[in-house]
Amino acid sequence: MKNKKIRVAVLFGGKSAEHDVSIQSAKNVYNSLDKKKYEVSLIGIDQQGSWHKLPERYLLESSFTKSQLPMQRGESGVIPVGMNAEQAAFDVVFPVLHGPYGEDGSMQGLLKLTNLPFVGSGVLGSAVGMDKDVAKRLLRDAGLPVGKFLVFRRGEEITFDKVKKELGLPFFVKPANLGSSIGVSKVKEKKEFAASIKEAFSYDTKILIETFIPGKEVECSVLGNENPIASVPGEIVANQDFYSYDAKYLDETGATLKIPAALSKKQTKEVQALAIKGFKALCLDGMARMDFFCTPEGKFYLNEANTIPGFTNISMYPKLWEASGIKYQELVDTLIELAIEKHQQDQLLKKSL
Repeated sequence: MKNKKIRVAVLFGGKSAEHDVSIQSAKNVYNSLDKKKYEVSLIGIDQQGSWHKLPERYLLESSFTKSQLPMQRGESGVIPVGMNAEQAAFDVVFPVLHGPYGEDGSMQGLLKLTNLPFVGSGVLGSAVGMDKDVAKRLLRDAGLPVGKFLVFRRGEEITFDKVKKELGLPFFVKPANLGSSIGVSKVKEKKEFAASIKEAFSYDTKILIETFIPGKEVECSVLGNENPIASVPGEIVANQDFYSYDAKYLDETGATLKIPAALSKKQTKEVQALAIKGFKALCLDGMARMDFFCTPEGKFYLNEANTIPGFTNISMYPKLWEASGIKYQELVDTLIELAIEKHQQDQLLKKSL
């Protein structure tokens, strides 16, 4: 029993607009898992929400796309509600799901019901981390610096003149619950406003409009449960108008990553401390990438937390840890260990009077 492999389910795909990014992240997570240590199962969720146990070739083939996920419901309703940990085919689940239905607490709630350990934050941390409105209010109440923002729900009156008066120009319009810069627009003049609102509302029923903060885009990775640690910070230099989805994933010259960021020792310690404080304020566990703006005057603003950050070849979360001395394989091992540790601690809690 001592040498028994740990059974890991890598969960990827999903119903969100970040489906394709999830697949790329899952490839890297799968490749980094030591097959001598882990028995790995690949669980793909198609964009209709059906679950499929897949052979490894689905991730290893370079031509793999979402359209190759089998669409029929078949032999793999993998973790039905009501299954307990003893009945499951896995010891731990590694969700590599970005956006709604995977990063927003939905999947975490299902996994918690199954009593299975899973990598990353729990239901509460995942939900508030995904909702940029709620996250910013919690961060602000914790005394952390956040930029000025407005929130609107579908059906409410939104006028360009009101937003301009409150936030100035330019400003950003984005869905409240999404990532990878999907649905985000930078508005510099009135003629761009209506289209940006329509685009954001096509992904969510609640949107944020945020003030533009000039300066550097700085990111810091956080790792741990009760006593999290922060990586060296990195800097995103967008070669497009802003760090859009295209700049992140499609345009090879869309952005330049500077690791470490061009910050002083004092600034580095400050942003690391802010990252950990933000991580705790949002009730996060396991991992998160904390994103900041740093103004020319050196003031940091915490923009958002990513509770299941990207694990693609160009993703900052693993790159920042590698620069901090934690290699990709060691990082994945640590995340699995943290998941099991968190689950074991939860099992010690009283469940009855």
